[in-house]
Amino acid sequence: MAANSEFDFDRIIDRSAVPGEKWGRYAGRDVLPLWVADMDFAAPAAVIEALQARVAHGVFGYTGPWPTLVEAVVEGLRRDHGWTVEPDWLVWLPGVVTGFNLACAIAGEPGDAVLTATPVYPPFLAAPANTGRTLQRVDLVLRDGRWQWDWAALEAAVSARTRLLLLCSPHNPVGRVFDATELRRLADFAARHDLLVCSDEIHCGLVLDAATPHRPLAALDEATARRTITLMAPSKTWNIAALYCAFAVIPEAALRRRYRHAMRGLVPQANVLGLVATEAAYRDGERWRQALLAYLRANRGRVLEAVAALPGLATTVPEATYLAWIDCRAMMAARGIDDPAAFFEAAGVGLSDGAAFGAPGFVRLNFGCPRATLEAALARMARALAA
Repeated sequence: MAANSEFDFDRIIDRSAVPGEKWGRYAGRDVLPLWVADMDFAAPAAVIEALQARVAHGVFGYTGPWPTLVEAVVEGLRRDHGWTVEPDWLVWLPGVVTGFNLACAIAGEPGDAVLTATPVYPPFLAAPANTGRTLQRVDLVLRDGRWQWDWAALEAAVSARTRLLLLCSPHNPVGRVFDATELRRLADFAARHDLLVCSDEIHCGLVLDAATPHRPLAALDEATARRTITLMAPSKTWNIAALYCAFAVIPEAALRRRYRHAMRGLVPQANVLGLVATEAAYRDGERWRQALLAYLRANRGRVLEAVAALPGLATTVPEATYLAWIDCRAMMAARGIDDPAAFFEAAGVGLSDGAAFGAPGFVRLNFGCPRATLEAALARMARALAA
């Protein structure tokens, strides 16, 4: 059932009828796509109405951010995360991937290193090489049913040439919301090694439990804020990824100037319709977001229940995102399967391959879809494992 009668998340929208990456991957095949991180829900009515009004104007000249947009974002960060930011700290971008590639580009010199924790969103692993830097990685560890930092391994991984800590918070794909103690240790680690920090916080609006609120790393204290580039966007929360609008929050003026300088001639302005949607989402999208979170919590519960009953699979409770990180290694060992993503695709369920995240043997399942789609996919997985 829908979490709220006003917001029908059970409605099936035929995405195969329009061009799109998620459903287009399996065009002409009977495969349910639960892979790439976009949801199968319509955007909030307030966002659609704002877009329709802007389109009706009919003129789409060059446009930068305007005061009411900036006010909506600043107020949204204060309301949702208790973080007070100044309007001039915002740097507008077409996406967070652009944002963390820029951070790599201004961190040290070619040949210097970027440190990140795996498994992680695949573009993190490519960004250092894109800018002539070297990737350093440290694996998160599973303890007491939660993915956690291996602090000793983190210290061992850093080197004299490490210049940037590339953080994913909340974490994709493991779904962790790092708590105040973990964030404090990360901030102290960065300070001790004099590291720039780029924190991709694009999933901050998708925290599923009130007991684990998202805390922006840069909100810890002024010293941490001065070395931190925080990346955010409305795209995941309000399902408007293809409108291409994001922003960096950079409190330190000199760092902000360096970042803007690196953008010159390379990074386009955010899309005007993305800017319109961003204002509407932050200003008028909160009731929709709360209804979405209730629906996703129920979907999460269904995934956890189903995976617990499937032989050879295991998962943890995602504290944020609409993504489940599933360990298939026992299934692979028992059945002689080399590629779990291919195994489930053959059964009619398209999942993300954990190898792309730096963790072969895992798959990532997107439960941001109508309940009927999710149930059909879980049933196909169960049949494949029963065969």
